[in-house]
Amino acid sequence: MSSAALISAYLLDLLLGDPQGFPHPVRLIGRLISGLERALRKVHSSPSWLILAGVILAGTVCGITFLATHFLIRFLGDLYSVAGLAASIFLGYITLATRDLHVETRKVLRALEAGDLPRARQELSLLVGRDTAHLDEPEILRALVETIAENISDGVIAPLFYLGLGEPAWAMTYKAINTLDSMLGYKNERFRHLGWASARLDDVANFLPARISGGIIVLSSLILGKGWKDSLRILLRDHARHQSPNSAWPEAAMAGALGVQLGGLNYYFGRPSPKPFIGDQKRNIERKDVREAWRILYLSSFFMLLLALGLSCIGRRFFPLP
Repeated sequence: MSSAALISAYLLDLLLGDPQGFPHPVRLIGRLISGLERALRKVHSSPSWLILAGVILAGTVCGITFLATHFLIRFLGDLYSVAGLAASIFLGYITLATRDLHVETRKVLRALEAGDLPRARQELSLLVGRDTAHLDEPEILRALVETIAENISDGVIAPLFYLGLGEPAWAMTYKAINTLDSMLGYKNERFRHLGWASARLDDVANFLPARISGGIIVLSSLILGKGWKDSLRILLRDHARHQSPNSAWPEAAMAGALGVQLGGLNYYFGRPSPKPFIGDQKRNIERKDVREAWRILYLSSFFMLLLALGLSCIGRRFFPLP
């Protein structure tokens, strides 16, 4: 992806956010996943088949996503070069979620500021998988900071990483992997076998971006005058305190930067799910911490853009396309 196209995609995300009313490719990917899941479950219900079916499902979704994105851009580019460039910019832009993450978490914070706890719970339920019906304000604020931290990696750093490393087809395939994990990657009875491949694929795809995210959050906290030393210390200490090999990296860096503690008891489908604590309990999480997390979000996205541009330049220099 050219530097101009990458910068354009980044700026479009900051200016427009998620294109409301447009048939977003991620929604189409979700429909594809649901359809394949239904079809594959009809074949057999044994654990061994469901594991194999999960591999087939994940491979099919990723293959279709990559090929469809790649050949759409190439087809339009062959018709008219500007059309190919526009498609590349647009498809790169819709893989990013910096502004959307800010907008959606802001809805929850505004509900809290208006004293409307039920609406805050409802808005939060659209962002997280945990049960939100009985959360009080401190728990809602914790969920918001955790969501921002995790999605700095999933919604910003990782897509920019793959855009810089390759082309929009790479970033769109990453979004497909992310969607597979969010829909199938549960450890409950329904998805334990079918979702195994999707969860492992997501771990692999996020391995480098999660670690880059941790470092960039530390750097952002330094530039913003936050507790960068604590951010680095907590990152090094707590990065493995999560069932996922990746999620704790940005969360630990964010917890240290803000001087708060994340993790603790969550409920999923009515069942308790205790998470390891990340960070030190210096004080309770406050509304201002969400705003500080937004500042870290935007600066982190800028630093990752610079890194992605560097990756893109290196790729074009040493691995030029025919």
